[in-house]
Amino acid sequence: MIERYTLPEMARIWSLENQYGTWLQVEIAACQAWADLGAIPPASLENIEKNAGFEPGKIAQIESEVHHDVIAFLTNVGEHVGVDARFVHMGMTSSDVLDCSLALRLKDAGALLLNELHLLSKSVGRKAQKYRHTVMVGRSHGIHAQPITLGLKFAGWYCELMRDIGRLENGIKEISVGKISGAVGTYAYVDPGVEEGVCRRLGLAAESVSTQVVPRDRHASFLNILAVIGASLERFAVEIRHLQRTEVSEVLEPFGSKQKGSSAMPHKRNPILCERVSGMARLLRGYAIAGLENVALWHERDISHSSAERVILPDATIALHYMLVTFRKIMDGLEVREQRLRENLELTGGSIHSQGVMLALEAKGVATEDAYRWVQEASMDAERRHRTFADTIQNHQEIRRHLDITELDRLFRSDSLLATVDLIFKRIGLDSAFVS
Repeated sequence: MIERYTLPEMARIWSLENQYGTWLQVEIAACQAWADLGAIPPASLENIEKNAGFEPGKIAQIESEVHHDVIAFLTNVGEHVGVDARFVHMGMTSSDVLDCSLALRLKDAGALLLNELHLLSKSVGRKAQKYRHTVMVGRSHGIHAQPITLGLKFAGWYCELMRDIGRLENGIKEISVGKISGAVGTYAYVDPGVEEGVCRRLGLAAESVSTQVVPRDRHASFLNILAVIGASLERFAVEIRHLQRTEVSEVLEPFGSKQKGSSAMPHKRNPILCERVSGMARLLRGYAIAGLENVALWHERDISHSSAERVILPDATIALHYMLVTFRKIMDGLEVREQRLRENLELTGGSIHSQGVMLALEAKGVATEDAYRWVQEASMDAERRHRTFADTIQNHQEIRRHLDITELDRLFRSDSLLATVDLIFKRIGLDSAFVS
């Protein structure tokens, strides 16, 4: 991932220094597990624990000659350990080290993403509470439908984020798996107790049945979870982009005092942060596809997954981390134009209450087809003549014959909407103490 979208906390996890550090962590844990079984003398283990180290530059130099990164790493570690290097990597294959190390880094990356998801859910929850009773027009097909509240819209986002949190928690658990089972997963030259000891020390579960690698369905599932979270963020971002359009102008992403929107048009205030979130969600879906294609390896393994994973796993977690941090900034600095919400709510002159009028007529015994036709006539007349829906209803003889003015006034009020919103908020547990 380019530096523009790489934040320091996630960059550290995927740094070359941390990669080698986790490789060494796995190798030392394996030596400790062998020592538990009496296969490594205590003095040798002490030497390994004390002196094992590496230099990335030296590893790169060795790799340029041997063309094998793990061998280059082990050669460099051996230079630090000396004769006891014969115990390092004993009975293991490269994938034992690589997959355990990868699990550690994915686990750390997942924890960082999970923390950001919790922070974002609280930010969205606070906005939902603040605008719980801020009435606005709801839209279907992009067309004015019935009134909702802005807080209810945000409450839907909050619930989706909570589902994303559950998905990611499961994904982290599924990916936190290691294996120390040798070349084709049969423990031919490594005791199963070594795997148990290594995974216990690293905080990983041991793969139930491995080949030479941890099966890649786990990684594919994790990448798809990241893509789903990205899709959630894209849904929210697209909504803000629509609401920020000039002719709508109800909700706007934050805009700095010195920020500029266009090199050509000084008046522009473009939703560039939300657009960036939308664009990066596309990357996550691409990474998820590559992850699925990595599942089918030849026989007990091939190496076709390796080159793809070097890109897609760091990039996917880096991209989503950036998206989560960015969208939290959007929500924290969101500008809500309540006057504009009220103006747009009245844009149709009240026609958005057409279903309520139709149902009221049906309650009076009017046939559905007649009620629909009368209300549609009134709403079309209001639009054509630039009058309010209430006026055209009162001038529609059939409607007035069944409904009086008092009943019409009740249908146009938002009391029942606000009461319903309160019930929904109570049902989902969105109270001030929870999101403060």
